[in-house]
Amino acid sequence: MPKPYELRYLPLFWDDLNEAVSYIADHLKNPQAAERLVDNVEDAILQYQKNPLLGHEYRSTREHAEQYRWFAVDNYLIFYVVLGDVMEVRRLIYGARDLTRLVL
Repeated sequence: MPKPYELRYLPLFWDDLNEAVSYIADHLKNPQAAERLVDNVEDAILQYQKNPLLGHEYRSTREHAEQYRWFAVDNYLIFYVVLGDVMEVRRLIYGARDLTRLVL
C-alpha cells in the first residue's frame, strides 16, 4: 500500500471550518450537526489523503500557480492542492456560495 501524502492545512481552512461549525451550532442551534460536520470533514480528508489526485480538478477563470482540486462533504466543498507528496488543504466553502466571487 502506498504511503499517504503528508497533510498540511492553511489557517484559512481552519477559519472556514470554525465559522461553519459556529454557524451550525450557535445560529442554527444544532451542535450535533456541527460535530457531525467536523467528523465528516476529517474522515473525507483522510480518505483523499491516500490518493489526492482523485479529487475533481477545479477550473477557474483566474490563473493559479497550482492546480486546485476539490471534493464535497455534506453541503461543503473542500479545496486543496497537491505539492509533491503534500496534500495542502486550503478552503472549506459552503456549496451554495458563488465561487467566482471568492479568492482561492
